[in-house]
Amino acid sequence: MTTNIKDTPLTEVTCSNCQACCCRLEVMIISDTGVPEEHIARDEWGSETMLRLDDGWCSALDRETYMCTIYENRPWICREFEMGSYECREERAIPVIVSY
Repeated sequence: MTTNIKDTPLTEVTCSNCQACCCRLEVMIISDTGVPEEHIARDEWGSETMLRLDDGWCSALDRETYMCTIYENRPWICREFEMGSYECREERAIPVIVSY
């Protein structure tokens, strides 16, 4: 099944309809929250970001449930990006195809 996120109504955003739109954004790790090493990418200057897989999505995202597998240790930026916030709704408005 394929859902075009652009066509998803912007009603209340909940865990069950979120579709993890924010998990395709680049996330800098700017504080130590305990992100496991296998989910960290480092550039040539030592800056750390969440590792993104070949499909562009965060490596900590469970592809079946669209939930974070390291929720208790997620980066600070992920903690601040509130579900249903203005920023969340802006990301949801960008057309993306999600395949199940």
